Order: sequence, then C-alpha cells, then structure tokens
Amino acid sequence: MTMQIAIAYTNPVGLPVLDEDGRVTGHDAGATLVRRLLRVFPDAVLVGHEARSGPVPVVPLADLDTDSTVVLNMDVLDSPDLWRRLARDGGEPRIMNFLWWNVATHHTHRVARSSLALSCALFPTFANSERTASEIREVVRMFTVPPLAERAVIAWVDLGIRLEHVQPRTPTDVPVVLYPAIYLSERKQPRLFVDVVEQVRARTPLTVEMRLHEQHLVSELAMRFSRHDWTWVGPLTSDRESYWQALSRTTAFLATSVDESYGLEYVEALVAGAVGVFPDLAWARAILPTRYPFLYGDPAQAQAMLLRAVEDTDGCREELDACVGGDFQGWLRGRHDDDVFERAIAERVREWFA
Repeated sequence: MTMQIAIAYTNPVGLPVLDEDGRVTGHDAGATLVRRLLRVFPDAVLVGHEARSGPVPVVPLADLDTDSTVVLNMDVLDSPDLWRRLARDGGEPRIMNFLWWNVATHHTHRVARSSLALSCALFPTFANSERTASEIREVVRMFTVPPLAERAVIAWVDLGIRLEHVQPRTPTDVPVVLYPAIYLSERKQPRLFVDVVEQVRARTPLTVEMRLHEQHLVSELAMRFSRHDWTWVGPLTSDRESYWQALSRTTAFLATSVDESYGLEYVEALVAGAVGVFPDLAWARAILPTRYPFLYGDPAQAQAMLLRAVEDTDGCREELDACVGGDFQGWLRGRHDDDVFERAIAERVREWFA
C-alpha cells in the first residue's frame, strides 16, 4: 500500500497557508518548512477545512484514509485531538509530530506545556535541532508519568539550508547591516539591535535593512527606526531569489534574540558571506564553531564587534576562517546542508510508519 503524507499546519498569526493559485504563500519559518516538506514528499496534501485541488491539494481531516495516511503535524499540541478525530471509525491513526519552534519560550503556561509533553510522549516526534530535541525530552520527563516518558520516541536533525540558493557576493560602497529576523517580538530584542546599531552608525557610515512581516511594519519601533535616512524598513522580499540577492550584499548582521530553536535566518546570512555578531548564548553556540570570535556578553561588546565587522570585514572573515582551521564557509556548508534534513525526515517516516 502506498503511504500518503498529509501535512497539518496552521499559520500562527492566522494568515492563509496557500495563495489564490494554490501555492504556499509567505516567507516565515512555518511556510518555508511546509515548502521543504512538500519537496521531500512531493505527493503530500495539506490538511484543511475544505477540499481543494491545485498545486498543493487540500484534504479535510474527515476524508483522510487512516489506513494509508501519515499525518505530519506541525501543530504539535493538537496531535491528541487529531488522533481522537481520526480514530472515530475505529482506525489506528498514524501521526508524527514535527517540532520546529523553540520549546523554552513557546507555550510556557503549565497547561500548554503539559499538553506539549503529552503529545510528544504519545506520538513520534521529529525535532529541528539537537537542542530542541533535548528540551522536549526534558519537558516530557517533567510533565508526564514515567511509563509514558520512557517510551517517548524523539529524533532530530539540524534544518540546514538550500546551498544551491547562495549567490556570489555583491560589493557595496557603504556597509549593509541586516536585522536578521522578520518579527519585532520581545524575544528577538529588537530595541537592543536598534540601540547598538545607532551607536555604531554614530561612529562610521553604514546602512541598515529591516525586512519585516507585514504585521510588524506598522509597529512603533519600526516607524521610529525608519525615520533615519540611513535605514530601510520594508516588507519581506517577494521571492527566494530576491531574498538571496539581498543577502549577497549584506556586510554584517547583529543577532539579539534571547533564544532560538535553530536559527535558520542566521545560518543563511552566514553562508551568504555576512559577518555575524551573536550573543554568547547556548542557542548561538549550537550553530557555530567552538572558537567563533564574535560572541558578545553585553551591549558594549556588541558595539565593538559590529564596528569591526563593518570597518574591517576582510579581517573578520580571516578570523572566521582561522577559527575552523582554514575554511569557515566549508565548515558551514558541511554542517548546515538541508539535504541531510530531507534525507533524515524521510528515513524517520519510513522507520516509524512503514
């Protein structure tokens, strides 16, 4: 019997998953991962309220054949409810959690956290990084009874990026500093980014680019920052090619996030050749080589490192090469290739459900 993959995903801010032509829309992490899953499983369907044909077919949950379908659920808390709804006719639903967001800062209420633990104890769970897998194992251990926790099935692999998208570097007359996120949420600490960059800009010429999700473009902070004549604050790029073109001319970026489950945007910018300045936190160390030289402990260090990144970019790149023994780009490509992710998630589906 052929195995059918059904992807269950709801945009966290309520935006449509598909556009009018039936293609996945948006450039946020969730939409990007749905596209990846559709590449791995080209005959997959999306779970939705109404049936729809098109490039990405949509099938209501009630119409899925539980005997032949694996539901790959990105809305992890919903898996027990999905199971109940699919099992009404006496079938044995097959559900796999895809845990793609940060465990430490999402769903911190005890009810939501307990629900997350129960879901990951009951259903095989595939995580987007080793760090996320470790966090969910601890949550399962703390919030479920030992017989469930001991039987939890959890695997992981780093998401990686599509290396074929990387474009040759494009020199600029004035250094370009990127805000490496699409949201201005508190977890990203955008005010720290703005404060540090304003201090650096007072000492040396630079331009800043912020490409934000439409819901954050009209925020007070975005409006404040856009008043500078050396900043560009605008919407997300219209397609992936434009996105990588913009990265190819990015000189440096300043990461200020408190926590990340993986850090896809940062890895993409590094592979594109930008010099990354990171907080000295566990999430950053998880994606960087041990001797990475641009990790700051306070705003003053962040200012000094970013200033150096825009004034002595070539020297910084030499330090990056030295920290891995000669080829920083090669190190990145060897550890963050999405081919590894695609093979791993396909193998887990076969292992757990075939």
